[in-house]
Order: sequence, then structure tokens, then C-alpha cells
Amino acid sequence: MTTPNNILPRLVVPTTVSPLTVLLSILVLTVVIGVLMAFYTIPAESEGVVLRFGKYIDKVPSGLHAKAPFGIDHVITVPTKRQQKLEFGFVTPGFTNPDQVSDEPEMEKSMVTGDLNAALVEWVVQYRITNPEQYLFDVRQPAQTLRDLSEAVMREVIGDRTIDEIITIGRQEIEEAVLLRISELSTRYQLGISINQVQLKNVNPPLPVQPSFNEVNRAQQDRENSINLANGEYNKAVPRARGEADQKIRAAEGYRFKRINEAEGDVSAFNQVLAQYLKAPAITRSRLYLETLGRVLPKSRQQIIVDDSVQQIMPMLPFPAKILEQQK
Repeated sequence: MTTPNNILPRLVVPTTVSPLTVLLSILVLTVVIGVLMAFYTIPAESEGVVLRFGKYIDKVPSGLHAKAPFGIDHVITVPTKRQQKLEFGFVTPGFTNPDQVSDEPEMEKSMVTGDLNAALVEWVVQYRITNPEQYLFDVRQPAQTLRDLSEAVMREVIGDRTIDEIITIGRQEIEEAVLLRISELSTRYQLGISINQVQLKNVNPPLPVQPSFNEVNRAQQDRENSINLANGEYNKAVPRARGEADQKIRAAEGYRFKRINEAEGDVSAFNQVLAQYLKAPAITRSRLYLETLGRVLPKSRQQIIVDDSVQQIMPMLPFPAKILEQQK
């Protein structure tokens, strides 16, 4: 079956394109590309430093922003709100910051102490970028500069202390001294960085002598434990002995005051009796005699009185207390 030629659709192909059409197409494409390049986003933990033809013009916070396209403005993202760290002497797997670790960690941690002993020191420096402009433009390779500063300061501080201080009791003092010194140098060199923390991780003697150092540490710990136990016993026994001594001293003082008061009372009573005796000696003498008999006779048992003028024995029975009271 055949189709007539006049029924088929005709395909019209332009033989030439006008220059205006090409120019408009290029212009539209350029505008589209420019619009796409004019907008950018700064992450939440960062700030953007805007450069125009390589010159710093502005610092923008996180979020969506616009810039001049086609390389006129260039934006550098700086993680100013993120805490970063540098590791010395060891490598943590999975790190994202290329400046976090060194190529030669074994050489970094090998140090000499003040008493000429070798030590393997591992530590971490945590920092934060506070001035993006200084961080990018005032110092070339600021992260590497900070690493060199940290290593130099740590070697200086370790070189002023003994191996025993570094391994046992001096860790906190070393961290504080290194933190203060690095912060001072970072400010002086205008790194745009604030040092948040310096932390010692592992401090060990060289591998060949580690068993000997461990024995020494165990001996020192046993010594400290014995001293603490002795101090505990001392603090327990001495206050108890002092308390007992104070108690006995106070009891003796009380007994002394008691005897003194009793003696003074006896003296006062004797003086009163003496005054009455001087007024009437015979009557006072008789009264004393009778009072004495009144106290003695009720306590006496049966008595036998023998006298040369008496022809027979006369028993004296105990006198009842009532009779003596009546006689008084």
C-alpha cells in the first residue's frame, strides 16, 4: 500500500541560526549559572570568610548567603564553633582533621626529663578557632604552627621535672603549665586560636625499663598506703589518749576543789565552836563530851567496865538511840 507524497508531513529544518538567538541563549545560560553560583550555605558549626578578588571583605555566620559569582567572591568555611584537637605521640583511628595527627608520633613522644631520664609522653591539645581572619591570613599554616608550639612547650616543661613527678604526682601541674604557656604564645603569634585544654594521656618510661619502673611505683604505693594507715592509727589513738588525760585532769581538779571546800568548811565550823568555847569553856566542853557519847554509844556493843573501887563486874548494855535523845 502506498501513500501519496502530499499526505506525508513536511519536516522544515532551518538552514541557518541567527546570531541574536545564539547570543540570547548564551546570555540566558550565563544568568542561570550565575544565579546558581551566587548562593551558598555555611554549616551550623562554622563561619564564612568572604574574599573579593582575594581580599578579605566580610565574615558571615552560618546559614544561606549570596555572593558575586564567577570567581569574583570566594568563601572559605572555618569551623569556629567546633572544638578541635591535636594528638601527640599516638593516632586515633577515624580522624577527620588532617592536622590532628603527625607523621612521626614515635619521635614526638620521646622526651628527656630534668634528671636525664627518658620518657614516652602522649598528650592532647584541644583548641577552638576564635578569629577566622587571623587564623587564615596572619600566620601561614596555623594548625602546624600550633603543633610545633605545643611540642616545644611540652618538651620544655618535661625537661624541668623529674621522671617521678611526670609519672606520678606532677601530671596536673604539667597540664596547667603547658596550657598557660601555649595560650600565651598563641596570643603573641596571633594565631586566632584559643586553647581550651591540655591533657596528658600516657606517660611511661621506655619499654626496656618499664618493669623496673612498675615495681618502683608499686613500692611507692605500698609505702604511701602504710603511711596512711599509720596516720589513721595515730589520729585514732592520740585524740583518745588526750581525751582520757583531760578527763583525769578535770576529775583531779574537781577532787581538789572538793577537798579545799571541805577543809574550809571544817575550819569555819571549828572557828565557830572555838568562839563558843572561849565564851564558856566548861559548858562547851561538857556539850562536846555529850555529843561525842551520843554518836559513839549507839554504835558500841556490850562493854564490861572494870574499876579497882568496884567489888563486882558491872555490864554496860548498848544504849538505845531514843534514850540518848531523851537525855539530851
